[in-house]
Amino acid sequence: MSRAFYAEVVAPLVERVPHSAALIGPGSEVLAFDTGRSADHDWGPRVLVFVEPQAVAEVEARVLAGLPERFRGLATVFDYHGALRPGVVVDDLEAWLVGRLGFDPRRGVSLLDWLSVPWQSLAEVTSGEVFHDGLGGLEAARAALRWYPGDVWRYVLACQWRRIAQEEPFPGRSGEVGDELGSAVVGARLSREVMRLALLLRRRYPPYAKWLGSALARMPGSTELGESLGLAVAARSWREREDGLAAAYGRLAALQNRVGLAEPLDERVRGFHDRPFRVIGGDRFAQALLGSVSDPVIRGLPVVGCVDQLSDSVDLLLEPGRARAVTAAALGLGA
Repeated sequence: MSRAFYAEVVAPLVERVPHSAALIGPGSEVLAFDTGRSADHDWGPRVLVFVEPQAVAEVEARVLAGLPERFRGLATVFDYHGALRPGVVVDDLEAWLVGRLGFDPRRGVSLLDWLSVPWQSLAEVTSGEVFHDGLGGLEAARAALRWYPGDVWRYVLACQWRRIAQEEPFPGRSGEVGDELGSAVVGARLSREVMRLALLLRRRYPPYAKWLGSALARMPGSTELGESLGLAVAARSWREREDGLAAAYGRLAALQNRVGLAEPLDERVRGFHDRPFRVIGGDRFAQALLGSVSDPVIRGLPVVGCVDQLSDSVDLLLEPGRARAVTAAALGLGA
């Protein structure tokens, strides 16, 4: 619909102006997660139009004056609780990229750039569709962020395994003392970390919480993993919870071995030292990944990870400046 909206309505209004046009950025339809529920706000024919900085105001006025009230039966200006929002946004590409990411990837992507941008933002910029790239640079910016460089990928995966390692015996330990609620909470946390790691191993940026399960369900070969995690989350006892998590860990370990970023390791769960809890030993996989990193700078980073692994505060993740400052401070990288 948005492609047709651009071709039939927007393009004729801006055809004499060098521009690029796309449906990328925020919006459930960009990641193909929209449903009928999504239509209750800011949903309909949408297009981002990028022009030279000096032309933004003029083109925006021309587009807004020329928009029909409806396109294929849908409003082209959205009314959300009294706030009117046009479906066409006109902007300067550099300003838009910096506003979403904190930097312009057309000028290169540094290590801090990679680690300070939330997965959701990376997914929003690299997903969706470009309808026209007359300005040049939009497709290049997206291509630059399509996926992590090899050593950065290994580092992020290692930090994700580390998150699992830090808590994997706790569902059993909590349950052993009769704290089934605490065990369930930790089990759910670990399930989330497994889901994110599975997506990362499949070269997919994990979306934010609302769409995490939907993204996993679309991943090839995820049915058994989802069933194991479902058992873990729905369990009424810590032993059942441990069964589900143990099965999920084994499948995750097998997936890492197939991806081949580090030496293959034993995929079986084992006891946690001399305690009666089954774990995968997440640190084994973290160490194997870090051992395969060739970049000395990345190899020397603390094993704490990217901004999504440092914090899940929305007020942090939605502010590129804050996200960058926190990541730089945590990793000892210059901002």
